[in-house]
Amino acid sequence: MPRLLNYYQDKLLEAGCDEAGRGCYAGPVFAAAVILPANFYHPLLNDSKKLTEKQRQELEPIIKKEAIAWAIASQTAAEIDSSNILKASIKCMHLALDQLKKKAQFIAVDGNRFYPYKKIPHQTIIKGDGQYAHIAAASILAKTARDKYMEKAHLKFPIYGWNKNKGYGTAAHRAAIAQNGLCKEHRKSFNILPPQLSLL
Repeated sequence: MPRLLNYYQDKLLEAGCDEAGRGCYAGPVFAAAVILPANFYHPLLNDSKKLTEKQRQELEPIIKKEAIAWAIASQTAAEIDSSNILKASIKCMHLALDQLKKKAQFIAVDGNRFYPYKKIPHQTIIKGDGQYAHIAAASILAKTARDKYMEKAHLKFPIYGWNKNKGYGTAAHRAAIAQNGLCKEHRKSFNILPPQLSLL
């Protein structure tokens, strides 16, 4: 596997941003912002989707320890429903950037959509989480934080199997919705409820 790049530009202190859970039926969307040292390297570091759960859990504390700054933010299902998933995802990234203990001077964002943040220059990068170390790190922190949330939510609503599907629209999750309706953790704006079913 080729080594990930450490930054998009080398003149300004650069944060990587990514989100997790954008396509889920249930639970919040999470985002993280990470500023890594210019020489940071870990052989496992990659897009969180290409890693096992165990690898993500191994990397999470390393990223938090070694990063110059990191932060995680989320938007609930209700907040997603009140705007839309794109706006909620970008707001998450802004909220994460707000929390950084050392402020970014440049922002590298996974994907192709972002709203300007405090006049700080930014660059969107399609599949950036597989190209840049700080975006990969952000994808891991967002994913592990979201998975922990869904594990706890599973204890309240075990019928949906979120300990396994993490809120994604798997066949088992869709079947549980068809049988039981939706709960407060579901994103109502995603139109996932079959006709004539009531909410829990």
